[in-house]
Amino acid sequence: MTSALPEFVTQTLTFMAGLFIFAIGALVLAVIVIYILDVSQTRQAIRRNYPVVGRFRYFFEHLGTFFRQYFFAMDREEMPFNRQQRSYVYRAAKDIDTTVAFGSTRDLNPVGTVMFVNCPFPTLETDAVATSPVTIGAGCENPYTAGSLFNISGMSFGAISHVAVRALSHGAAKAGAWYNTGEGGLSPYHLEGGCDIVFQIGTAKYGVRNEAGELCDDKLREVAAHEQVRMFEIKMSQGAKPGKGGILPGAKVTPEIAAIRGIPVGQDSISPNRHPEVDSPGELLDLIHRVRTATGKPVGFKAVIGAYGWLDGLFEEVNRRGIASAPDFITVDSADGGTGAAPTSLIDYVGLPISESLPMVVDRLCSHGLRDRVKVIASGKLITPADVAWALCVGADFCVSARGFMFALGCIQAFQCNTNACPTGITTHNPRLQKGLDPADKAVRVQHYIENLVHEVGVIAHSCGVPEPRRLRRFHARVVVPDGRSVPIDTLYPDAQAPVPAQ
Repeated sequence: MTSALPEFVTQTLTFMAGLFIFAIGALVLAVIVIYILDVSQTRQAIRRNYPVVGRFRYFFEHLGTFFRQYFFAMDREEMPFNRQQRSYVYRAAKDIDTTVAFGSTRDLNPVGTVMFVNCPFPTLETDAVATSPVTIGAGCENPYTAGSLFNISGMSFGAISHVAVRALSHGAAKAGAWYNTGEGGLSPYHLEGGCDIVFQIGTAKYGVRNEAGELCDDKLREVAAHEQVRMFEIKMSQGAKPGKGGILPGAKVTPEIAAIRGIPVGQDSISPNRHPEVDSPGELLDLIHRVRTATGKPVGFKAVIGAYGWLDGLFEEVNRRGIASAPDFITVDSADGGTGAAPTSLIDYVGLPISESLPMVVDRLCSHGLRDRVKVIASGKLITPADVAWALCVGADFCVSARGFMFALGCIQAFQCNTNACPTGITTHNPRLQKGLDPADKAVRVQHYIENLVHEVGVIAHSCGVPEPRRLRRFHARVVVPDGRSVPIDTLYPDAQAPVPAQ
């Protein structure tokens, strides 16, 4: 037994040495092969001039996306969402303390900074009232009375995973909010939680199209037959890519998604850049009327505003036809809205931010006498209580968010939405990655995020002296202008809504 031990150890060491020599040889061979490949290729100058080591440049560039947010960026530096914003959502979703100590890290000097005007006699909790429900489409066969102030914006099944959809559906139901399907059609996962649903009709008519890709009234009626489907939203454009339809890479078009959308499996799903049958304000009203007639439910449209003269044409046409012809709601999306995939030229340079477009739409509705008839939904980077309170000041009836709810689900802003490699399982159809997202746990986080955000919007409203958030007006907020001073928002955009007495 004793004499056998040294021989065993010797054999083991010999084997390990041989394995090590083999590994070194394989590594040297690999380096030689990579060297030859690099010096012989002509597409990348760095690799040709610095073979092998030049490859680290691309590796480090890729890693920089992730390292910046953890080690180098300050709390309020990152784009599109900084660490402070993400941290608020994470904490609100986990229902843990969202208070901070010592003082704010927010710089109040940059142009465009919004601040709310506190009242010397804020609203006491005993005087506060619950947020009033708002009825959308009062003249419809089946109007929708929504008590939710903050809701889930369009995220298609396909763009996000089935586990993410399930979590959002259950979470919305728990919080009494609605969930917009996005343009990818209605899936069983949307219905699973029992929440109210807004069905979005994209330019490709996914889920309500015939074999020719045209809108089908019979399929509209099939969707509307679901009691949970409360409204229909015609998507004209999306903030991140105005003038471009939806983009779903073929790697994410599974057989199930293809069946729901009515498209081929494994092929890129590219929507037209507008509804082919809509080329004027009148034709938009015709489409709204068609969908409303087929479904009996409220119908509105979503658009990012760029050119805005057409809004006057639209509202003038409504008044010519009669107020019943008006859209039941308008969702105003911001040029800095989110997406799973969009061309850089559009995501960076096209469309107006909601800070300019939202008051513009509200004011035009007022000037044409349509403000009470048409409800306004604000969308686009509204993920904190201050964002939502600002939108209510300006005139929104409701706010919706997509990326805020992605953070509530655990998104780490890894910028992998279009690659099918999302590390948190939200935007991937890879089962291995999806298993990290537990729908039951995340549904509770979605519920907490909605409830805590709405509560803190109320905190802002009470500080301003109003009993509930929808009574906020433009004079309750100020914005920093180029000379460094702040001015009331209503001096930039006179408030045409019903006045609330100043405190």
